[in-house]
Amino acid sequence: MTSTTKTTDLRRERLAHIVKVTMRAFHRALQVRLAEHGVAVGHWTYLRALWQSDGLTQRELSDEAGVAAPTTLSALRAMERRGYVVRRSVEGDRRKRKVFLTARGRALEAKLVPLAKDVNAVAVRGLSAADVAKTRLILLALLDNLNADAARPDNGSRRVPSTRELGRLLDRAK
Repeated sequence: MTSTTKTTDLRRERLAHIVKVTMRAFHRALQVRLAEHGVAVGHWTYLRALWQSDGLTQRELSDEAGVAAPTTLSALRAMERRGYVVRRSVEGDRRKRKVFLTARGRALEAKLVPLAKDVNAVAVRGLSAADVAKTRLILLALLDNLNADAARPDNGSRRVPSTRELGRLLDRAK
């Protein structure tokens, strides 16, 4: 698919595929706007979380972003180099570190949040407020259903394998 997939090409696709393509379009639109300010799109989720609750642990940030700890560590190192955050050890537990915004990181909120709002405004252009509200409710219901499915007791053996585990599984299948 091209970066500008026509909606008519998607009308018969599965709902999951339409949501994925739509999310990519949202992501791309935000990425372009953030790049104009020299901010990597991969830092957006972490900055957003810290603007809402500064002083999260690296684990909390990983959970909030929905990514593995090594990915978060890599992003935080880059964000430190750019002067957006500082990491400090927690008193009594040197292994645990909390992440705090610097003045520069905090100042980005006023510049970047309007860009995200702009992306949302572009996405809902021409839709009624009622349609946007209904879409929001439907997406939240889909999320609730998927989260409930993941939490079912009989799903204990279903989990996303690490990249290393997946490689081993694929090697054994050969």
